[in-house]
Amino acid sequence: MQPRPEELAERLARTRARMQRAGLDGLVVVDPANLHYLTGYDAWSFYMPQLLFVPLTGEPLLIMRQMDADGAHRTASTPPERILGYPESLVHQRGAHPFDWAAEQLREHGFARRGRIGFEAEAHFFTVRSFQALERALPEWQLVDAHDLVNWVRLVKSPLELELMRDAGRIASAAMRAGIEALGDGVRLNDVAAAIQFAQATGVEGAEGDYPAIVPMLPTGESADTPHLTFSARRVQPGEAVSIELAGAHRRYHAPLARTVSVGTPDARLAGLADIAAEGLDAVLEGLRPGRVVADVHGIWREHLARHAIEKPSRLGYSIGIGYPPDWGERTVSIREDDLTVIEPGMCLHVIAGMWMDGYGCELSESVAIGEGGAELLTDAPRELIVVEAA
Repeated sequence: MQPRPEELAERLARTRARMQRAGLDGLVVVDPANLHYLTGYDAWSFYMPQLLFVPLTGEPLLIMRQMDADGAHRTASTPPERILGYPESLVHQRGAHPFDWAAEQLREHGFARRGRIGFEAEAHFFTVRSFQALERALPEWQLVDAHDLVNWVRLVKSPLELELMRDAGRIASAAMRAGIEALGDGVRLNDVAAAIQFAQATGVEGAEGDYPAIVPMLPTGESADTPHLTFSARRVQPGEAVSIELAGAHRRYHAPLARTVSVGTPDARLAGLADIAAEGLDAVLEGLRPGRVVADVHGIWREHLARHAIEKPSRLGYSIGIGYPPDWGERTVSIREDDLTVIEPGMCLHVIAGMWMDGYGCELSESVAIGEGGAELLTDAPRELIVVEAA
C-alpha cells in the first residue's frame, strides 16, 4: 500500500498550509521520515547529505548523492527531472560540502529569492556543516527553525497510514512472542535478539517485515534499572528479569512494544512494581480519548503512582508513525504534565509505563491509535509481568 498520488498531494498541501501559518516561503526537509512522508522515498542514503526543498508554491526539488539520485525515482513520487545528484567528488571533502553544490542548484532553479526559509534544526542528519553551507551560499535566505513542522503534520494519520500502523502492531506482537519464547536459563541475550530480529524481518501473514529504527533493547537483571541498553552475549541467570523493548516495522511505519519477562520466580519487589505499572497503564489507556489534553491524561498516571508513593520523572510516552534510525518517535507529542496538545482521532502513541528503580526495573507498553471512541490497541501481549520457567 504505497501512498496514492492524491494522498501525497494532500500531505504536501497540509505542509504548505502549516508553512503559510508560520510565515515561511520555503522549507528545507532533511529528516528521512519526512522525506518518505512527502515523496515516498525510501533508501538507506540518509547518512549522506540530502534534502527536499519545498517552496510555498511550485514543484519541490530533491537533492542527494548522485548514486542515490540515479534510482530515487524507484521509490519517490518526485519526477526524475526534479531529482538532482551531487558528484561523488564532494563526498567527505574537507574543503567542500555537498550542500555547496545543492545551493547552486537551488539558485539555478529560482529558489534564491529573499524570504524566510525553515529548516529542521532537530533532525538527526542535518549537520552543522550542512547548515553553514546553505547559510553561506544563499545569503538571500533568512534561515529559521521550522520546529519540526512536517513532524506535526504527520501527527494525525490518514486511513491508509492507520492500516500500516495496525500491520506494524501485528509484527511487533509476533516479535515479542518470539523473544519471550527464546528466553530461558542460560540463554544468551544475542540469541534472544536474533529470534526477535528474525520475526521483525519475516513479518506476519499479509504484512511483510521491515527493518526497525532501533535494535531490540534487552536490559537484564540489575541493569534493568536503566532503559535503552541493547544486547550482548551475556547469559540470563535464574531469577533474573529481562525487559524487552522492540518495534514492529511495516513499510517504515513503527509500532513499539515493551514487556518485562522473569526467568523463574520473580523478585517480590519486581512483581509488586509490575502490578502497579499494569494497573496504571490500564487507567491511562482508558483515559486516552479525543478532546482531552495530553497533560490531563498524564495526570491519571501521576495520581495513580502517588497513591503508591512512587514517582516517574520521565515521560509516559510519545507519538509514533514513520521511523528511520536512530529513532521511531515523531518528536511531537510527549505524554507528560506540561504537554497541552489536544488528543485527536488518528494520532498514534506509544504509551510506556517504564519504571526504573534502583537495581531493578519493569517495562510495560502499548502502541495505540486514537479513534472516535478512545484508544485502539495496535499491539497484543499479556499486560503483566511475564514468567517463563527456568531450567
